[in-house]
Amino acid sequence: MAPRPLIDPTRIYLEPAARAHPRGQAILARFPQAEHVEVESHARIPQLFNDPSSVDGWLSIKRDVLVLGLKKSMTLRPNGRSADFIAPSSSNGCAMACSYCYVPRRKGYANPVTIFVNGEDVVAALRRHAGRLGPKPQPNSVDPVDWVYDLGENGDLSVDATLSDNVRLLVEAFRGMPNAKGSFATKHVNRDLLSYDPQGRTRIRFSLMPQAMARSVDIRTSPIAERIAAINDFVAAGYEVHVNFSPVIVHEQWEGEWKALFGELDAALSPAAKRQLKCEIIMLTHNTGLHEINLGWHPKGEDALWRPDLQEEKVSESGMVNLRYRHGWKGQWLARLRTWLNDAMPYCEVRYAF
Repeated sequence: MAPRPLIDPTRIYLEPAARAHPRGQAILARFPQAEHVEVESHARIPQLFNDPSSVDGWLSIKRDVLVLGLKKSMTLRPNGRSADFIAPSSSNGCAMACSYCYVPRRKGYANPVTIFVNGEDVVAALRRHAGRLGPKPQPNSVDPVDWVYDLGENGDLSVDATLSDNVRLLVEAFRGMPNAKGSFATKHVNRDLLSYDPQGRTRIRFSLMPQAMARSVDIRTSPIAERIAAINDFVAAGYEVHVNFSPVIVHEQWEGEWKALFGELDAALSPAAKRQLKCEIIMLTHNTGLHEINLGWHPKGEDALWRPDLQEEKVSESGMVNLRYRHGWKGQWLARLRTWLNDAMPYCEVRYAF
């Protein structure tokens, strides 16, 4: 028996305009058994928003609920880390349930996937923006030649591609932008993307961590070994493939686990994959509100994420109380990790780390 899809909706919330759009109609036709609930806005769904009871059905909501809407704002924001700019999103929400994720406060915290059916408008905004920029004047840590646009800030495009053709549309569009690349991070191996013919104009960043930790905190994601095994195939299919070591969670056994991961990755990569490989390193940031929510649906993961003996509070610009590794210790631990990485994979450039 084939495994159940990550998203198999029994209820679809949708804006009326999404029902009228050809892409919306195509999505609805794929799930004829689903109940349709029309809403004024994908951003205002009383049945989902601000409902703490969603914690009780955290995983079922992610599987059973889908939202369809139209993307109204086409604003692009500067970034400077993973990308030069954050693109207007073609979706938000995620079917996966990583317990450290910073976006579950949306849509009643469980944050099921919303697909914006007007993907062609996102593409048009990207073309206009890249056209106004012209050639990149000088190399930076994001890319030495091209402007790079992060396409999936609030979701995982590999999962989105199982629901609509938005992702194919984006990959095809960047083939025709001589000064720009698309980029997105993923924890889901979707081999359908191998047929999209990106021609080097889309960067996929596979997120990796030691599998022992992933079993506790990377819920509903592809196994780490499957993500590693996919890298060579995606490089061969024409993608630029980087890796995110993210989040780095410090605990008593972390040194052995990370050294083993670096060794496994080095042994698996083809020469072509190694030549183009770069990485990002992101140390864990947790949140007091998210900690309380996680205690309601997945308390086991908090044993590693909630470590007041190692962490200190820092109030974010939005007023949220975050926990980060203590000042001074974090820098030392990051330096150790970079040393272990360099010992195992000296060819892997660290684009940025924090």
